[in-house]
Amino acid sequence: MTSTLVVARKELLDLRRSRLLIVLLGFLAVAATVSVLVQAAQLRVSIDQYHQYVAALRASGSTLTAAPPPLFPLQLLRGSVEYIEVIGALFAIVAGYGVVAKEKQRATIELLFTRPVGRHAVAGGKILALATAWLVAVGGIMVAVTVALVLVGNAPLQPVDLARLALTGAAAWLYLVLWSCAAMGMASMARRPTTGLIIVLVLWLVVVLVVPQIGDTMDPDNQVPGGLFKSLQITTADEHTVMAHVAAYDAVRNGLELSSVTKHVERLTFALLGIKDMFNQLPVAQVLTKTLANSLSLLAGSALATGFAVLSTTRRTLLRRQS
Repeated sequence: MTSTLVVARKELLDLRRSRLLIVLLGFLAVAATVSVLVQAAQLRVSIDQYHQYVAALRASGSTLTAAPPPLFPLQLLRGSVEYIEVIGALFAIVAGYGVVAKEKQRATIELLFTRPVGRHAVAGGKILALATAWLVAVGGIMVAVTVALVLVGNAPLQPVDLARLALTGAAAWLYLVLWSCAAMGMASMARRPTTGLIIVLVLWLVVVLVVPQIGDTMDPDNQVPGGLFKSLQITTADEHTVMAHVAAYDAVRNGLELSSVTKHVERLTFALLGIKDMFNQLPVAQVLTKTLANSLSLLAGSALATGFAVLSTTRRTLLRRQS
């Protein structure tokens, strides 16, 4: 355990000195925060317009009452979550690849193994450092977007909202660690780290972009902005009746989407934040129950990626010469 912590400390120092990683994390944090700022500003305008309308009604002596606009501030985080799913995963791959590539490029791994380190101490230390770095990064992003909601959007966040934000941050952290471990494992296994990087980038392209996009395109309700059934004013019961006639098609489409861990993360986080109307204002425990399959899939994917990184990042693979 001691050697694992020593390696982790050394990796954290390297990550802190990496200008590229700092720039990438800064870009991700700025993109997520700006997305919330834009949405929060629009929310604030809507609230101000509502108050002005109410004041005008009172000034005119009207007895009419105006229904307040729906205020669900956590829904404003949709853009931030999507940035983490797509751009964050890409940056996680860069970070995971870097912890192995730098060792092979600088030939410092030979020096490291002259020390009495445990069999999996190097892999464990690198994974621990990556997990810690992403914990700090995700924590910083969640704090930034929360401050943006409160200060710019005047969002009245309740303790339950903070719990939803914390769970969303936990899901994002597991997701980013998954991609870093996958990249680290492939960079270790491949004789050339760049080959491993290319393989993981292709996997990222398929899992994050191609498969979810195909699933969304195949969903008939996504063909019209705001939803086809909602635009046609079709009730939920009638919607289920319509979809029952194309159950086989929908099963194939849904199965395709569920083959992507990114889609599991999206469904889990969208449910927690109330972005999907069917989960909006439900108790957190009920949301977690309804999305248990998505949570388990994310946990399983993270565990598999971590195990892959541990088993592939060994003395033999790290010391293997490039051909």
